Amino acid sequence: MSTATAARRASLHLVPDPSLSRLAGGRTLLGGSPYRVLRLSEAGARLVDGWLDGQAVPDGPAQRRLAERLIAAGVVHPRYSAGPFTETDITAVIPVRDRPEVTGTLARLTGLAGAVVVDDGSAVPLPGAAVRHPLARGPAAARNSGWRLADTELIAFLDSDVVPEPGWLQALLPHFADPRVAAVAPRVRSRPGDSALDRYEQDRSPIDLGPLPAVVRPGSRVSYVPTAALVVRASALRALGGFDETMRFGEDVDLVWRLAAGEHLVRYEPAAQVWHAPRSRWSAWARQRFDYGTSAAPLALRHGGAVAPVRVSPWTLACWGAVAVGRPAAASATALITASLLPRRLRGTGVPAEDAVALALRGHWGAGRMFADAVTRSWWPVAVPALAASRHGRLLLAVAWGRHLADWRAQRPALPLHQWLPARIADDLAYGAGVWWGALRHRTLAPLLPDAQEWPGRDGVRRA
Repeated sequence: MSTATAARRASLHLVPDPSLSRLAGGRTLLGGSPYRVLRLSEAGARLVDGWLDGQAVPDGPAQRRLAERLIAAGVVHPRYSAGPFTETDITAVIPVRDRPEVTGTLARLTGLAGAVVVDDGSAVPLPGAAVRHPLARGPAAARNSGWRLADTELIAFLDSDVVPEPGWLQALLPHFADPRVAAVAPRVRSRPGDSALDRYEQDRSPIDLGPLPAVVRPGSRVSYVPTAALVVRASALRALGGFDETMRFGEDVDLVWRLAAGEHLVRYEPAAQVWHAPRSRWSAWARQRFDYGTSAAPLALRHGGAVAPVRVSPWTLACWGAVAVGRPAAASATALITASLLPRRLRGTGVPAEDAVALALRGHWGAGRMFADAVTRSWWPVAVPALAASRHGRLLLAVAWGRHLADWRAQRPALPLHQWLPARIADDLAYGAGVWWGALRHRTLAPLLPDAQEWPGRDGVRRA
């Protein structure tokens, strides 16, 4: 059965994203990630009413196009009754280096067409590996060597320490009923353990991207997914030439962003789960975070503002810049004046003036979290010493680091505060040090610069 035929025959239902709001009798939709305004016709609003009440999306081309636009915007998420592929259409590719425990992963891959284990320069050659690199060439090269041996329609990339839950593919495969979907990622949970590091990782693993589904793209709620566990169309890999082997870290983010930059969709589906082993020592954990940070520079050189530590409107940038230099009155005036202008930009979209003002003010306020993250994470080698030199700056630092205390109180992680807070700060410091090291090595400031984005105004209104 062709992918197009399967897509037509699969029953499609839509579920709303938690961000979705409907105004003007349902004709105006606000939400998605990045946040946007969608304007529907009366007929379109009636269709959406039915779909959100549980009706299936009809096979008619006009109805399918509308549903596809809503899905791509991230205001709804698809639920297909079936897909064009089964487990027998998948080859697993598992790169390994000095980790003989890969057998635990292989034991959970029954029913697949096959599994290709790539030994990437292990000190002791791995028995049974389909490919061996005599010298380590990195994860990108190992994955490329593996998927190019496969002859199936789908490739499941898995790290050697990942253990999938039974039935994990059942939630992923139906997404491929949409021909635009090039890759789908499950949720990658950190295996439970008793050590302080194990308990910290249960709540703060950088590859656990949370419980909500999403379209994966820069600026989204889920801006990347790791190849610790990722199912990809082989045709999409061939079209892009696979992973960029010049990248030692961040090669998986680069692949996902190249997919998202074209006509493809990449989806995150947390209904499917796999488990991975966290680092066993704090020194290895800090090195991992540092290495992740070093990938920001090569990613920025390839993808521009996608890795910017702050993505806000120019007016929001001006507001918080005024706060940083100790001009709260100027910051407040800028926020109020610009908020009062947004209703004019949204006139005719169905968004009431008071809602537009509230939207603008929430945007200004919410950006404060982004700036606090940037100050204590990506910018800390410069920002922390500069702010610490003045009383006003020290107050801002206290507020920025105080958000960790607020997070702990709200989330109640498994680790007690006296252990969690130092680990959380060290997490930021290690990553930020890696960002600066990568920037110096590549001679670029690109991963350190903010990216000014427009509000969802009239120019950003989509007709769906």
